[in-house]
Amino acid sequence: MLAYSPCGFGREHPEERAAKGMYNILVVDDEQMIREMIKKYAVFEGHKVTEAADGMEAVEICSHTTFDIIVMDIMMPELDGFSACREIRKTCSTPIILLSARGEEYDKIHGFELGVDDYVVKPFSPKELMLRINAIIKRSNPDAAGQREIFTLDGLRVDFTGRVVTIDGQRAEMSPKEYDLFFYMVRNRGIALTRERLINDVWGYDFYGDDRTLDTHIKLLRKTLGPYSSCIVTLRGVGYRFEA
Repeated sequence: MLAYSPCGFGREHPEERAAKGMYNILVVDDEQMIREMIKKYAVFEGHKVTEAADGMEAVEICSHTTFDIIVMDIMMPELDGFSACREIRKTCSTPIILLSARGEEYDKIHGFELGVDDYVVKPFSPKELMLRINAIIKRSNPDAAGQREIFTLDGLRVDFTGRVVTIDGQRAEMSPKEYDLFFYMVRNRGIALTRERLINDVWGYDFYGDDRTLDTHIKLLRKTLGPYSSCIVTLRGVGYRFEA
């Protein structure tokens, strides 16, 4: 039976750990060799790794322990990665990277719709995976120094510092990547943002996906924004613009 502590990585807040470059990572894969390979590289860089052999175990661990990021395989016994992500997303918005032996577009889109932050196809480079982990955590835990940065538009309130979006008084639930994309667009409101710029600045220059990843997240954002979905304007042949 896997042993773990509810205290996770001591009593430090996730943002405090991220500031020090130390992450508490949950690695979920039914292949022990894959788990050990990821753990070897992560521990070498000073991070803490907890392992789970299937989705059920991952969901159970996440009910007791807070992680900075989760790396999860899709094809697993007991509970597959998609189902595990769906359960985990009910209680937390911890960034998730999915691993898969298949590179099918459907899997990627389905994962992004569930709120995952990245998708890596096996076989992969452990070094590349660690770079992706670093990039995602840094974007998910920006420094919150100085005064609070808040944008309001009628009933839409965007608290950049607290990473909270409220619509007519109700808190909007978004995945970490949706927050990143939305905050970027709001900060650059009124500016025509090309698809290339959005992907490079939000996902990173080393992103290996395609334009449909961006389109899927825009679709999810519009659904979440409800009456304010029209603020995100499609610029045919160019990209998107947030209009205030």
